[in-house]
Amino acid sequence: MTMLAPYACHPAASRGRLHAEPGGERRGPRDIFQRDRDRIIHSIAFRRLRHKTQVFVSPDGDHYRVRLTHSLEVAQIGRAIARTLGLNEDLTEALCLAHDIGHPPFGHAGEDALEAMLESHGGFDHNAHTLRTLMLLESPYPRFPGLNLSWEMLEGLAKHNGPVERPGWAMRELDGLFPLDLRSHASIEAQLAALADDIAYDNHDIDDGLRAGLLTLEQLLEVPLVRNCWDRVQARYPDVAHERLQRELVREQIGVMATDLIDETTRAIAASGVETVDDVRSLGHGLVAFSPELAAQERELKRFMYATLYHHPDQMAAADRARVIVTDLFRAYHDRPDLMPPEWRDDCRADEPGRSRHVADFIAGMTDRYAEKRHAEIFGEVALAD
Repeated sequence: MTMLAPYACHPAASRGRLHAEPGGERRGPRDIFQRDRDRIIHSIAFRRLRHKTQVFVSPDGDHYRVRLTHSLEVAQIGRAIARTLGLNEDLTEALCLAHDIGHPPFGHAGEDALEAMLESHGGFDHNAHTLRTLMLLESPYPRFPGLNLSWEMLEGLAKHNGPVERPGWAMRELDGLFPLDLRSHASIEAQLAALADDIAYDNHDIDDGLRAGLLTLEQLLEVPLVRNCWDRVQARYPDVAHERLQRELVREQIGVMATDLIDETTRAIAASGVETVDDVRSLGHGLVAFSPELAAQERELKRFMYATLYHHPDQMAAADRARVIVTDLFRAYHDRPDLMPPEWRDDCRADEPGRSRHVADFIAGMTDRYAEKRHAEIFGEVALAD
């Protein structure tokens, strides 16, 4: 690891863990944030991401991204930028790896369905469910629930998109267990993890969309950011066929966005005068950002991706069928808890909102294929792709 900047998160200054652990904080050569990262990698919830939707529901092909490969790519981008900025690479990597653990099966379609089912019971939020999974639901240790991650790790996951002014029921419950200062900004590492996520999915979704034939290069070149990067790529490789240059286009865009973020964040840190991580949290605004020009171009790219890829008719039809699966499963398990595995059935409560939230916890942990299998066993097949 490079020398840490004074405003980075230093492991020796961590606020620690909720539960004291036998033998103290260190185990071998690893510090608290390195152990956080390793706990994420070894968790069941992380392994399940290999069968959870990123863009395409039940993708027909081995080369499309899923939540697991997306999280690895976010971690690579985040760690490289953290090194350049003098931030804690291990904490940044851990936040990037864990940021999508709370997503239910079928991505945002599954989340929409659970939100509807819990509308009268506090709703469902995948970010809060990430913390719920890591603090309560996955419990591999003998003396405490959850993975017992550091305060800085949990704070970063809670606030990586900024202060939480109106926490929902799940976040309030977790904050009551281990107060996370929800109204302040998070560390620079957490802010970076959020932007590394944007860089990854902005560009890798282009790669997958082109591969699937739902996007064309001609469409993409109508977006100024893409056109500028494409012109540079063509200038470097004038004699190479366009099909061979599409992945180079993605690499070029990642480089442009990462470099812009580094330059703008370096400027913002210098202008802010922050000297410690507590200064960062109390500053009143974020520090990790794109330049105003690139931020505008990135928003335009997102609008294009929603219009042409995420809301493509094929995608919308698959999402509709996914919502049917999640909704059907919720109603079935709510009415008949005996359909759940014993470890979930035995803990199912009779009162509300406990019963509905318990059922949602079970479904949110499912992979796409497990949800499809369970739905087929109870209701019969529902095709997710024509």
